[in-house]
Amino acid sequence: MEQGVFITAKEVAELLGISKSKAYTIVRELNEELSAKGFIIVAGRVSRKFFEEKFYGVAG
Repeated sequence: MEQGVFITAKEVAELLGISKSKAYTIVRELNEELSAKGFIIVAGRVSRKFFEEKFYGVAG
């Protein structure tokens, strides 16, 4: 599976083993954090890099 720049709420749910509604909440919270830093966001998706940094401590 090709990994794009963004990760969807559906992918977050699958990766973390949580419900889609909880995944949407997480994506929304991450997007709010990015927005507060001045980044443009896309509803229902979040930067894969930012997600990985927040959940896995991976910086790249």
